[in-house]
Amino acid sequence: MELSPDPMLNAFTVDVEDYFQVSAFESSVARERWPEFESRVVANTLRIADLLDESGVHGTFFILGWVAERFPDLVSELHSRGHEIGSHSYWHRLIYSQSPEEFREDLKRSRDVLQDLLGVRIRSYRAPSFSITQKSLWALEILAEEGFTIDSSVFPVYHDRYGIAGARPDIHFQDTPSGRLTEFPPTIFKLGWCNLPVSGGGYFRLYPFAFTQYCLSQVNKRTKHPFMFYIHPWEVDPQQPRLSGPSAMSKMRHYVNLHSTEVKLRMLLNRFKFGRADLVIADYTCANGSGDE
Repeated sequence: MELSPDPMLNAFTVDVEDYFQVSAFESSVARERWPEFESRVVANTLRIADLLDESGVHGTFFILGWVAERFPDLVSELHSRGHEIGSHSYWHRLIYSQSPEEFREDLKRSRDVLQDLLGVRIRSYRAPSFSITQKSLWALEILAEEGFTIDSSVFPVYHDRYGIAGARPDIHFQDTPSGRLTEFPPTIFKLGWCNLPVSGGGYFRLYPFAFTQYCLSQVNKRTKHPFMFYIHPWEVDPQQPRLSGPSAMSKMRHYVNLHSTEVKLRMLLNRFKFGRADLVIADYTCANGSGDE
């Protein structure tokens, strides 16, 4: 299937973290034990980057500061390939489990690691597990204070770990006392009264590809709005070590259909036009005004 003659530019994003760093496993994998685990993040991240190269796509990689500090060549390689580099925090702690002071310290540490490596300003941020919720909206002001201009953390769904069900689903401005952010939420598909998450991650692995393709194409057609797709490096790694301790639900969410992710990604890249989140925002706001409408 070929792209339409004038396809909409959508955002392809990657949350760069290792398989043992996901929020669902933090109760059984203490952060001080992270160095004990076999790291697979470099190979898996480059595997995704190679897929993007094959399709001529530049994306946005939100990189965990802990990963960047230990694998600086990975960060430099992604940057040299033309991808946007953003922060995914340093320690992958849920924001609403931190105080504002703790969040600011973690944010600055992650930003400074990336900026020192690349010599460029880091402007984009995604919270671990989309954990800017009603309980942690204060984080937006801190992001603006610390020089960030783009956030992709407010998921307009109901979920047991994240989400603000009534949040705006489109690209829009978030004004704070310390400045303005552009919010690019993970994408939902309106199914009756329900906001159905179709942005990527576990939903991409769980749903049949034809259903994902239909929902995303309808987002473009119905709303005339670009969608935001996200994936994690460990999701293209069915051979990753299995961890003991997490709940049955957490294991299901993490391990379901890992074997088919890469095949689905190739099909997705063949069906839609993708680019960096910052360039998608620029393209969309140029065509549609301020984003406040």
